[in-house]
Amino acid sequence: MRVTVRLFAQLRERAGRRELQLDLPEDAAVRDALAAVEELTSGLPVVMAVNREYADESVRLKAGDELALIPPVSGGQATVHVAVRAETLSMDAVIALVRDPRAGAVVTFQGVTRDVPKLEYEAYEEMALASMREIATAAVERHGLCAAAVEHRVGDVALSEPSIVIAVSAPHRGEAFAGGREIIDEIKARSPIWKREEGEWVPGSVPS
Repeated sequence: MRVTVRLFAQLRERAGRRELQLDLPEDAAVRDALAAVEELTSGLPVVMAVNREYADESVRLKAGDELALIPPVSGGQATVHVAVRAETLSMDAVIALVRDPRAGAVVTFQGVTRDVPKLEYEAYEEMALASMREIATAAVERHGLCAAAVEHRVGDVALSEPSIVIAVSAPHRGEAFAGGREIIDEIKARSPIWKREEGEWVPGSVPS
């Protein structure tokens, strides 16, 4: 199927055009379109919209859809990025999403598998993404962050591999540390993501 990708500002200048036509598999999602233009968006955080509605990477596309890639806008608004992935997470990629000329501090967090050969993670992906975005957006607003990015793994996560990576940027380190801590604590308490260790689901709290 073919979808139209609209480009603005820095992305338009990089591509030398205002839009692209992408041929994608019938079951493609926004993440597949992003992968197809990865070189174009490299190092630049973007927000996605499908048919003029903001969308995350899990949204399915259909023939004729318009996907807009929106780089940071004028006026200093913060960027929030969330994703749930089945593949290995990259801290470098997440850090790149929170780079900002206003930031004097970047704080990162990785939650990794310990003590056991692997952990298995399962998520109610659509709700998890919405929850993660809500949590990160609230932290941005409360602590004055420049940007926040969160990615969580699903499937098997081997010993010492990350199951979650978080990066936040802020003008000062105090706000960055506080914002990053709030995000991981709230995700563990509220997002519908489950962990199984050695055949047993790990008990936790009911999401609020």
